[in-house]
Amino acid sequence: MKKDIPGIDVRLATSDDAEAMNGMIADFAAFERLPNSSTVASLRHELGRSDRVIEAVIAFLDGKPVGFATFFQTYSTFAARRGLYLEDIYVREEDRNRGIATNILRFIAKLAITRNFARVEFTVLLWNNIAIEFFETLGATPNSAWTTYRLTGEWLQRLAKESAELPITK
Repeated sequence: MKKDIPGIDVRLATSDDAEAMNGMIADFAAFERLPNSSTVASLRHELGRSDRVIEAVIAFLDGKPVGFATFFQTYSTFAARRGLYLEDIYVREEDRNRGIATNILRFIAKLAITRNFARVEFTVLLWNNIAIEFFETLGATPNSAWTTYRLTGEWLQRLAKESAELPITK
């Protein structure tokens, strides 16, 4: 495996990176055919919070922002250790195939190891063969024993209403 590539810098993102990240998030959403509600203000707010849930890294090629990843902590009951869940990773189309995504993942892997976390997990859209091939070249393996489910919108609201009498404090 190649070492870090000269000219590519990856670091933890701060609220000052919100504008650069938001532009890439819009491009990424279009690529994945998903609606996008991200704003510079919402990113700046979340990345500046002391109690934030999400973390991010941003990648630069010769000083220009070209990629990012967002991730958060998870916990494995059976491994009895924390992990990182890679929510999204993106590199601008014109900057792909230069080692940027690999360096982003190296940074996240090193962060996980430094924090004594057990793993880094993520999902990949089944139609995204380029991403699947890329992750597999890095040693990632699919976990076909699990299927991702999601509760959103009306069904999430309905389920929550059925438990209205449960006391929940913030």
